[in-house]
Amino acid sequence: MFRHGANLWFAYPIFPRNLIYATRFTMRKFMRFFFYHFYHALAWTYDFVAAVVSIGQWKTWGRAVLPHLHGKRVLELGFGPGHLLVEMNRSGFQAVGLDESPQMIGQAKRNLARSNLPVTLFRGYAQHLPFESGAFDSVVSTFPSEYIADPRTLAEVRRVLKEDGRFVIVPVAWMGGKSLLERGAQWLFEVTGQGREGVEARITAFLAEHGFSAVCSEVDIHHSTVLVVVAEKVEISR
Repeated sequence: MFRHGANLWFAYPIFPRNLIYATRFTMRKFMRFFFYHFYHALAWTYDFVAAVVSIGQWKTWGRAVLPHLHGKRVLELGFGPGHLLVEMNRSGFQAVGLDESPQMIGQAKRNLARSNLPVTLFRGYAQHLPFESGAFDSVVSTFPSEYIADPRTLAEVRRVLKEDGRFVIVPVAWMGGKSLLERGAQWLFEVTGQGREGVEARITAFLAEHGFSAVCSEVDIHHSTVLVVVAEKVEISR
């Protein structure tokens, strides 16, 4: 309650701001629940929903990592339906994939079979990679979920990368068009915590805490911008 006689004008800007925060919090909780089922029981809808949300650009956004990959052997974390695995192997990389979802592994196997590509897929967790140390020239992850911010994941990525290896991430994309559909897609990205303000600084600072020197670049793709993060291992000060 306000004290008697207090000025109330300052309260009005706060209400919509609090409403925005509450909306974002609720949406994030809902999206976390949705994405778990989307990635498991509803995996068969993944390509359709991703295409709708990105206005048909999901696969193109993922391909933004290709110019930044280093060496031949590449590990993709959270490969989903396997479209980037197809593109990487067609581009001459020796790519393997790891994903936690058995449903997504099934989707990826079918896509890889249609492309006649003998790509090796593993079921497992990014926090416990079943590979030898220094096994990969690059590790890549596009639009990862919360596992990517787990210190155990970053420690494992450091371990399996060669000394001159690269960790390439596409964490987010932003819509830039003026159409109603594009504005709606951008609103969805904003309320689910994928806004643009300060994101590059937060990502590079976080990776630096866990032994990576990172450079962020923005790639413009048909009325949208994809953020590509290229990280390399550095010595961790004790």
